[in-house]
Amino acid sequence: MMPIRRLRLVAMVGVFALVAAACGEPEPLTVEEAEIELQELVDDIGWIDDPVTRRASLELTAPSDLSQTLPPIDEFPLEVRAPGGADVAVEIFVSTEKSGEGTDGWMIEVAEDFNDERVTLSDGRVGAVEIREIASGTAYQYIAAGRIVPDAISPSNQLWIQMSEVHEPMTLVSEQLVPNVAGIVMKDETADELRAKYPTLDAATLIEAVVAGDVVMGYTNPFASSTGLNFLLTVLNAFADGDESRLTAPDVASVLEQFQQQVPFVAFTTLQMRESVENDNGSLDAFVMEWQTYIQTDSLRSGFEFIPFGIRHDNPLYAVGDVSPGELETLEAFAEFARRDRYRNLAEDYGFDPPDYTSDVAIPSGGSLIDAQALWKEKKDAGRPVAAVFVADVSGSMAGTRLFSLQRALRTARGFISPEASVGMVEFSDQTVLRLPIEEFDLNQQARFIAAVDDMDAAGGTAMYDGITLGLSMLLSHQATNPNAKPLLIVLTDGETNEGYTLSDVQATIGGLRIPVYTVGFEANLDELGRLSSLVEAATINASEEDVEFKISALFNAGT
Repeated sequence: MMPIRRLRLVAMVGVFALVAAACGEPEPLTVEEAEIELQELVDDIGWIDDPVTRRASLELTAPSDLSQTLPPIDEFPLEVRAPGGADVAVEIFVSTEKSGEGTDGWMIEVAEDFNDERVTLSDGRVGAVEIREIASGTAYQYIAAGRIVPDAISPSNQLWIQMSEVHEPMTLVSEQLVPNVAGIVMKDETADELRAKYPTLDAATLIEAVVAGDVVMGYTNPFASSTGLNFLLTVLNAFADGDESRLTAPDVASVLEQFQQQVPFVAFTTLQMRESVENDNGSLDAFVMEWQTYIQTDSLRSGFEFIPFGIRHDNPLYAVGDVSPGELETLEAFAEFARRDRYRNLAEDYGFDPPDYTSDVAIPSGGSLIDAQALWKEKKDAGRPVAAVFVADVSGSMAGTRLFSLQRALRTARGFISPEASVGMVEFSDQTVLRLPIEEFDLNQQARFIAAVDDMDAAGGTAMYDGITLGLSMLLSHQATNPNAKPLLIVLTDGETNEGYTLSDVQATIGGLRIPVYTVGFEANLDELGRLSSLVEAATINASEEDVEFKISALFNAGT
């Protein structure tokens, strides 16, 4: 016999289907309607109230710097390896928009052809390159930590080079491998409205419009994304009137906080922003993206305008540290090889053909950029304390090393969560259990949080959406007494739901509540998790046992 809760939801779905058939798609739920629906959902799941009562001992030296959580470098694979017989092999850290697959794989094709040609150096040896796919910000983290220093690096823009020079000598090989620019992608109707209200439409106008509440926009994490770091520099530069010495001045910091109050979404990388936009429900008026990504995104081919901003993204190539003459000659030969007409044409085919644009933003020193990142980290929540609920999968498939990795990641995440935040926890298997009521993340709550993490035990089925509904209910209750709180849900799971509610049962409710649901998937159904996160501008993170500690820490280091 079908459970009562399932009968009720089937009936609801049937009503929506009739409405959709008669009138098109059903209207989105209002917040008030979604709150009513959520309460009905929670009432039917039979959740267990079993809060942790003990306090675990705390390590007072928990990591608080992302470089301390970096995974083994093998988590970022070598996409091109030096062939047998190569005498000089040079490893290059390469940004993801040119070291991935398809139209994101320009440098892969160039490197493979270069290695096939077996280029002879001046001393008769054969040089070759190896390409490691890695986001520019993460590449910088490895260099800054001194853990893994590549022979060379090709980030999206010059800003990461400036920062890397603080830690290692950097030798210019090529100022531009392929041209690109960062831009604000804006809905046509939004652009028309701004042109009617403001004298010009450029980055400075958009920044003013965001502060005024005229535009809802999203951008990317300036610790990981070249576009995000460029945008942060552009914002601070505008507030500081182009004076590098004032980029982090108190008055600039105050306006940055106002700006952040109007920004609902920070993705990790430009490619994640693209994925979010492709699944988006249309709530963002504007977002940042590189030209090459923008022009290759089918859903943006009409109805949007691209407005360049900041410094250019010309994909420079630099040697890192004290490279040998043979390694430097190999890099110079590779850069020259990449300038052949064949690869210029290939670059254009893959979208590296940006509009003419000359930057009016000066490139600051690496130290100023590092200070700018620190300021953003301080002001990113815009004076609104975060209220976060972790919804953790403790089903049977998590048993063993996967659960151990999750526990380690959550222990580390403690160091990246502000003590002013409020944190709660829900566990789900075939049962949903409230393990930690939402409270301010002081030392007592941190000790209870670690105790709940330590006590995790994996067994049973996977009722993920039951756990999500309880977590959302907790956040609503918290908001009732803390209206200034910034709520978010973090779901950590490895499998597909096989118990309880499904996405179709709850998606209208989640969309109506407007609470971001971030998802971290361990080899999970990322398509479904992506649809879940995109309901309310959030991100889906593909994690492994090796890198989940870094990625969860980066989540709290960024927009949460």
